[in-house]
Amino acid sequence: MDASSDTAIAAMLLDWYDVHARTLPWRAAPSTPAPDPYRVWLSEVMLQQTTVAAVKDYFAAFTTRWPTVQALAAAADEEVMAAWAGLGYYARARNLLACAREVARLGRFPDTEEGLRALPGLGAYTAAAVAAIAFGRRAVVVDANVERVVSRLFAIEEPLPGSRPAIRAKADTITPQRRAGDFAQAMMDLGATVCTSRSPRCLLCPISGPCEARRMGDPARLPVKAAKKAKAVRQGRAFWIERDEAEVWLVRRPGSGMLGGMRALPDDGWAARIDGSGEGPLTGPWESAGKVGHVFTHFALELNLAVYLGDGFEGLEDGEWWPLDRLDEAGLPTLFAKAARLALAEKEDA
Repeated sequence: MDASSDTAIAAMLLDWYDVHARTLPWRAAPSTPAPDPYRVWLSEVMLQQTTVAAVKDYFAAFTTRWPTVQALAAAADEEVMAAWAGLGYYARARNLLACAREVARLGRFPDTEEGLRALPGLGAYTAAAVAAIAFGRRAVVVDANVERVVSRLFAIEEPLPGSRPAIRAKADTITPQRRAGDFAQAMMDLGATVCTSRSPRCLLCPISGPCEARRMGDPARLPVKAAKKAKAVRQGRAFWIERDEAEVWLVRRPGSGMLGGMRALPDDGWAARIDGSGEGPLTGPWESAGKVGHVFTHFALELNLAVYLGDGFEGLEDGEWWPLDRLDEAGLPTLFAKAARLALAEKEDA
């Protein structure tokens, strides 16, 4: 494709976006003033490795509770971590707070890609997205949807992730100087709604004409993905310790590491590289209540749940008794929320 066709691709895509743009709570409509950088940044952090459907309610809750970046910066760590529970990848929540506090210290968000990259937790993608969408800067914004569109448009055969430099270079050639934010969101929308992973809807695609993969007859084949390595499976135990049928013992996980800073059930020290010890915080008696599974980025976990049957609690340290009727307010991460539901179901069946 030559420069003139690259320009035509951007024009066709923007014309399509003006009609078909998704309505999302963090967006401004096409060709309208840019949204608040806080809302753009917050949505992009939440959307990392999470779906739009899952994020909408969290975004509404966060922006109602903390309507500005200054309000979020002033929030207590434990409140933000609890509000984040269920979104996963909890390091994002810690980085969210660190970034909010740095922006509050600066007085505003930087308005360039370079300045945004200097903020805590902002990688290349998020910095480019905020620069383009919130500040109208020309930036090359490449998420998973854009990777798919560009791989097909230019028939990039090299498997991911090795093809990412080539994808970014090609995305650069079609990114316009004007309306860069709308263009980035148009590419995302196209990948999410038309140029989908399976059964792409090529007849509805505004750039099907110059698409090399469609010309070759099998666009769904791209992008090629390298074979996934099998995840290690770790074993661990979590412990349900209840007092007077009214409270459960919760601990606070260390600030760094997996699920850092979150309230949780006590466990036996399982981690990405090791199984748990099997040892609980109290000497028994314990009763098995089944197991739950959870898949993390680099490993899968089988977590066995043990329920304490004794009535002595003197050995418990560094935790708190939490009311069972307010357990949903504890902000347990998904893994421990699953275990808690299992324990409560066992109680009902007893």
